[in-house]
Amino acid sequence: MAFTLTLGSKAPDFSLPATDGKTYALNDFGDAKVLVVFFTCNHCPFVLGSNEVTRETAERFKDQGVRFVGINSNSVNTKPEDSFEHMVEHMKEHRYPWVYLRDETQQVALAYGALRTPHFYVFDEERRLIYTGRGIDNPRESAKSTVNDLANALEDHLAGRPVSVPLTNPIGCNVKWDGQDAHWMPAEACDLV
Repeated sequence: MAFTLTLGSKAPDFSLPATDGKTYALNDFGDAKVLVVFFTCNHCPFVLGSNEVTRETAERFKDQGVRFVGINSNSVNTKPEDSFEHMVEHMKEHRYPWVYLRDETQQVALAYGALRTPHFYVFDEERRLIYTGRGIDNPRESAKSTVNDLANALEDHLAGRPVSVPLTNPIGCNVKWDGQDAHWMPAEACDLV
């Protein structure tokens, strides 16, 4: 059975290098009222298909104290285009409004129980998990999306309401674990991309 962080859990700490040349730990985001940690990458069509929606969501809630942190944990042995160098290029090209971190050892992905890219974790001010799962219901073709679960969760929490749907299944590519061939899982769209 796949493990992922359970609701109410404290955010696992990390210390990871970012594309901006700095190293970030969890407490570097201490000023955030809400922290969104999400596992992402450079190549997955589900990530690429929904990054602009994630950008809009990040910008929409920025003034309410919500910070976004993207983490790439994919093995470069499986997906060379997920290397740190490619991450730097990716951020230069797209200028996303989040810090983009590299989890080379994959220990942070294991601590969070990241299953897919993208996979979102929303933490409150105490850094307890209040939402985890998908961003939107059709990340590969965001134009066909009808629900933004991430935005709904943020809206609920910031309005002082319990998150109405705190748990959804992340939709996307499997995290590319080191030592596992990209083709070992069922031939889903992006395991072969």
